[in-house]
Amino acid sequence: MPNIIEITDFQAPELDIYARLTEGQLLNRHEPEKGLFIAESPKVIERALDAGYVPVSCLVERKHVDGQAKDIIARCGEIPIFTAEFEVLAQLTGFKLTRGMLCAMNRPRLPTVEEVCTNARRIAVLENVVNPTNVGAIFRSAAALNMDAVLLTPACSNPLYRRAIRVSMGTVFQIPWTFLGREASEDTEPNIEYLHTLGFKTAAMALSHKAVSIDNPELMAEEKLAIVLGTEGDGLASDTISNCDYTVCIPMSHGVDSLNVAAASAVAFWQLGNKPSSNP
Repeated sequence: MPNIIEITDFQAPELDIYARLTEGQLLNRHEPEKGLFIAESPKVIERALDAGYVPVSCLVERKHVDGQAKDIIARCGEIPIFTAEFEVLAQLTGFKLTRGMLCAMNRPRLPTVEEVCTNARRIAVLENVVNPTNVGAIFRSAAALNMDAVLLTPACSNPLYRRAIRVSMGTVFQIPWTFLGREASEDTEPNIEYLHTLGFKTAAMALSHKAVSIDNPELMAEEKLAIVLGTEGDGLASDTISNCDYTVCIPMSHGVDSLNVAAASAVAFWQLGNKPSSNP
């Protein structure tokens, strides 16, 4: 039986998750096992549930309780389902963007790099990509264009930030990912060079006179390849580029020197991903 709770007081502590906690507070770095994230819209929430994520509570526009949210609510057991009319919920910042439903979920234990890379042949590596919109867009391209996993350096925006999840359309729940290194002691954890020990050749997406084209036959023929993409402004660190097996560029025209990192990722994943054999 769903535990439907009518909202009458916006100051109720149960609503802090949706109305007052910042992304940093939800992440809960000091006690990561207690961390939470917010998934938006029935489709995205459904993808999270399909991937095994555990819901804590939901916030639903009243008309959707017996409508598009009905099946999802049935899957959530006896957790609190907070509800009110849209005019009331619209007082919550950003609720108009959610398509009628929010769900707070527990953050899972992050897998190790080895776990994420097991059986992977094509992976994306993000270095210091700080914009959650770009992270979400890259995940969507990675899932759609044959990447097997995504690795992120610690300075990257967290894939479970609300905007990243929304932009990814829930694909952050469909493709394995984890962080390379950790903020407290990065030099004791796996880094990009470590991928060589797992059998990957590494391809740095960067502007350089030494770069090979993205359609280089040798590059495309690599059995295991990690495609490394850099931060929005400065691109990849020079040490990262020098430690990679390839430096790769996307040919440009009309005097344009580069693409936004999210757009570049889509081109790179399409060209270098393992396309299904059924494709023409």
